[in-house]
Amino acid sequence: MSIDLKEISGLPVSLDDSYALVFDGEIPEVRPDVRTIDQARHVLWNMTATQPHELYFMYRGLLRANDRALFHARRIRYDITVIVPGTVGDEYVKTVGHYHPEVLGTGVPYPEVYEVLHGKAHYLLQKVDESGPAAKDVVIVEALPGDKVLIPPGYGHVTINPGDEPLVMSNLIEYEFKSIYGPMVTAHGASVYELDHDGTPVLVENDHYTEVVQPRLVRPKEFEALGLLSDKPLYTAFLEDYRKFDYLVKPHLYADALMNVLA
Repeated sequence: MSIDLKEISGLPVSLDDSYALVFDGEIPEVRPDVRTIDQARHVLWNMTATQPHELYFMYRGLLRANDRALFHARRIRYDITVIVPGTVGDEYVKTVGHYHPEVLGTGVPYPEVYEVLHGKAHYLLQKVDESGPAAKDVVIVEALPGDKVLIPPGYGHVTINPGDEPLVMSNLIEYEFKSIYGPMVTAHGASVYELDHDGTPVLVENDHYTEVVQPRLVRPKEFEALGLLSDKPLYTAFLEDYRKFDYLVKPHLYADALMNVLA
């Protein structure tokens, strides 16, 4: 059964039964980067698991042809990621997880904004003292369709699909930087794993961390000044007022606002 994503995403796309995006003529077709279980093995709770083979699909740089010049001029990229449902062993399917580099000369890492288009997401965010590593702040944000989640500067993050249907999410991000995967791989994942225990989600600490604080549960909030409203797609919000998203490129100018989103 096809899932129509046009209304919630602001773009003429849908999802087919094989978890592939279907495009109409307005958007040039984009081939996804596919993350397999072998590529994610070092961050898994069960590193010997073998199924499912394909965990998620990343469609990077989705744009209407007429919008390309504006997105490029503002140095912003729009992506859609599809995460399959189910578990890897006992662990819900998740992304590998990563950190963001600093904006050159500022000491402030790049942020990112996510939007759930279909399904349910658990965004696991962590602020880490790398000497341990020690997780000094761990946040789990449960997000549903229409919710926006801002990843503040300095937080590593993993997206988990705890539902029984595909999780489809979009994101806006600065278009050139390269994500940093090494710390997550070295620590065998984030500071906690989310496991399925007889149909109930359970958090289990990763013992490769020297310290893990109690995770905080946070609901997504709306931030009109940052362009984050639950009833307006990210893509549409950017087109209507792209200046509201300058913090994605120049976070050092918006430090106070960005760090308050998890309060």
